[in-house]
Amino acid sequence: MPLDPRARAMVEALNGSGLALRPDSTPEETRALMVDLVDASARRARRVEVHRVDDRHIPGPGGELPVRVYRPSGGTGLPVLVWFHGGGWVLGGLDSHEELLRPLVNATGCVVVSVDYRLAPEHRFPAAVDDAFAAVSWVHDHAEAVGGDPERVAVGGDSAGGNLAAVVSLMARDRGGPPVAFQLLVYPVTDHEFESASMRENRGYFLEADGMRWFYRHYLGDADPGDWRVSPLRASDLGGLPPALVITAELDPLRDQGEAYGRRLGEAGVAVDVRRYDGMFHGFLGFRDVLEPAREAFDDVAVALRRALGS
Repeated sequence: MPLDPRARAMVEALNGSGLALRPDSTPEETRALMVDLVDASARRARRVEVHRVDDRHIPGPGGELPVRVYRPSGGTGLPVLVWFHGGGWVLGGLDSHEELLRPLVNATGCVVVSVDYRLAPEHRFPAAVDDAFAAVSWVHDHAEAVGGDPERVAVGGDSAGGNLAAVVSLMARDRGGPPVAFQLLVYPVTDHEFESASMRENRGYFLEADGMRWFYRHYLGDADPGDWRVSPLRASDLGGLPPALVITAELDPLRDQGEAYGRRLGEAGVAVDVRRYDGMFHGFLGFRDVLEPAREAFDDVAVALRRALGS
C-alpha cells in the first residue's frame, strides 16, 4: 500500500531535515542535525516521567561505557531490557531515544538500560558489538544494582540497534551466557545486502539503500560484510536463541531482511512473532504520538515484553 497519509508529513519533515543522507554527508554534520531534531522534538513534547533515571558508567572493552538506567518503580527483582539505539552505528546516543524509552518503561514495568556504545567511524566494527555484549554481561552480573532480575534480561533495539540485539543473542548462546530471555528487534539490520525487493523499491521514504551504503562505509571500513556479527542472517545456525518479536515497516529498505531473519528463527525452532506495519517507513515507531500504526506497534512491543518477562 502507499505511504500512510498521516505519515507523509513525518517523512517530508525528515527528508527536509538534512538527516536523509547524501554521498557527501559527514558524520559530524549529520550528528549535529540529529541533536537539533531531537532537541526540537523534546521541546514540543511533554516529557513522560518515570520513577527514576540515572546516568552511570560501566566497564567496557574500550574504557568506561555510558549507560542510562530508567526505573519504573523502587521495586527490586524487576525484568530488564537492555536497549541499543539505532542510527547506523554512526548516529544516536542516550538522548536520541528518550521519547520512546520513557513510556516503554511505564508500559512494561521493566528497568531499561540504554547503552551508549562506541560509534563509527571513530570506532569501527566490532567496537559496537563488543560494547553491546559487555553491557548485557554487566547487567546480568549486576542486575540487583539496578533493581533487576538477572534471569529476566531481554535485549532490544531499532535498526542498527536491532542488529546489535540479534548479534548479542547469538554471542550469548555461543559463549554459554549471559542468559538472554527475549530479543526485541525493531526494523533490524540483519544482512549486508542491496538486492532484495524492499531495498530496490523503497525510495523517498527517509532511509534508502544509498543511506545504508553510507552507514556501512563508516562502520565496516575493511571488515568482512559477510561476518555474522555484521549480517546475523548469515549465521550458520539460529537454533537455541531466545524468543523474539520482529517489527518491520512496509516501506523500509530493511523490511525483507528483517522478515527473512524472522523466518529463519522460526525454521530453527525459535518462538518468533514477525509483525509488518503497512504504509509505514523506517523509524516510524518514534512517532507514536501522531501515528496510529506506531501506537499499535508500541502496544504490541509492550505486550510482548510483559508476556516474555512476566512483568
